[in-house]
Amino acid sequence: MEWDYVIKNGTIVTPGETYQANLYIKDGKIAAISGEPLEGTAKKETDAEGKYILPGLIDVHVHSRDPGPTYKEDFFTSTQAAAAGGITTIFDMPNTTPPTRDIESFHAQVANLTPKAHVDFGLWGICLGHMNNKDIPALAEAGVIGFKYFWGYAINKKTFQLTYNYKAGMDDVIPPFSDGEVYEIFQNIAKTGKVLAVHAEDSSLILKLTEKVKENGGTDYDALLEGRPNLAEEVTIQMGLSFSQASGAHLHVLHVTTAEGVDAIQQAKAKGSPVSAETCPHYLFLSNEDYPKIGPVMKIYPPVKYEKDKKRLWRGINDGTITIISSDHAPHTPEEKNGDLWSIPAGMPGTETMVPLMLNAVNEGRITLQKLTALLSENPAKRFGIYPQKGSLEVGTDADITIVDMNKESIIKAENLHSKSKITAYDGWHIKGLPVETIVRGETVMKNGEIVHKPLGHVVRPKN
Repeated sequence: MEWDYVIKNGTIVTPGETYQANLYIKDGKIAAISGEPLEGTAKKETDAEGKYILPGLIDVHVHSRDPGPTYKEDFFTSTQAAAAGGITTIFDMPNTTPPTRDIESFHAQVANLTPKAHVDFGLWGICLGHMNNKDIPALAEAGVIGFKYFWGYAINKKTFQLTYNYKAGMDDVIPPFSDGEVYEIFQNIAKTGKVLAVHAEDSSLILKLTEKVKENGGTDYDALLEGRPNLAEEVTIQMGLSFSQASGAHLHVLHVTTAEGVDAIQQAKAKGSPVSAETCPHYLFLSNEDYPKIGPVMKIYPPVKYEKDKKRLWRGINDGTITIISSDHAPHTPEEKNGDLWSIPAGMPGTETMVPLMLNAVNEGRITLQKLTALLSENPAKRFGIYPQKGSLEVGTDADITIVDMNKESIIKAENLHSKSKITAYDGWHIKGLPVETIVRGETVMKNGEIVHKPLGHVVRPKN
């Protein structure tokens, strides 16, 4: 037998077990896993002694801006950043220009992104209510990974882009949907069997509270949180859970930030609800107390909250309430992030720093490496219908592999990011534990922090 690639002497880690073995790759698939050397020659061989072999890691929440404001980011650079961060598959969010809203835009987006993709990718479909309800079945059949609804946001009539600071009477803007219109979205997605992911913030509450904060002259980060309080997430999650139960839609709550949100999801799960939830590194490693040091780079929607919320999120991870970690990679330029807190855009890059931050947390004893593998690989693959093709180390599945060195140390530097956007809240952070090789379907894309392969990514479609 001639193997394409043999990774020997590494320690394989899955959510259920850790063991030393050799891994054999042939034709882009895992061909064998053996504790003893197998006969044959290898075109390529790596000695992974002292390192850990994980099933390829997945980032389910990436905004690549392509097509759209590609001066901030494009798919070539976002997937380079993902590969540099140990990610083998990303799910790209649909608020592009145009958005992925019908079967024509889905196929156009696949054609647009494939030549630029350094990793494999899935596409989210957007929910625009009455503007694309009729297109939902065809989008589901075409192979979107799931559907996203930006709850509470107004929509531009011409571009279908989100309007973040809506005020009544705006020209060419459709106001945020009523509860009845939102429930209709839940009903339509339920019929497809796909996951419906929601950005959970109550816009009407935020609008009224923010007006009051501004009237009182609030300009600091605590003023921002006063205008976008924990309550805004809590009430939206509660409504989403009720709509999910009534409609049968499979609800996924994006970027959970609050203790109240975790509690609500935990209670719903205890009653048998099929809800799932994710959170992001910025909610796990930052709080409002960090803003004076980090500054406007830290502005993200939903915003980073309080220490009590951070602690509850970690407990939610370890008790199984939160089952997925994502980056919510949302690049902007340094110039755009330099201004007053009310006017600058929300978001920052994250797909490259997510895995190093989480590996550092493993070294600090916050979670185990097996738990991390579940959060970043098996759980998202299962939730979105691409397991075991992705998210596993099984014979016959895609040879997507992330090799990590838990002893390797580094300093996160904004200037070294592969994203076009050279900003991060973690600039200067010391990290112990790094991805050292990213393998996509048997091909090494990243080696020791460097991109070493041209684009090779394929679109991934759920099986169901």
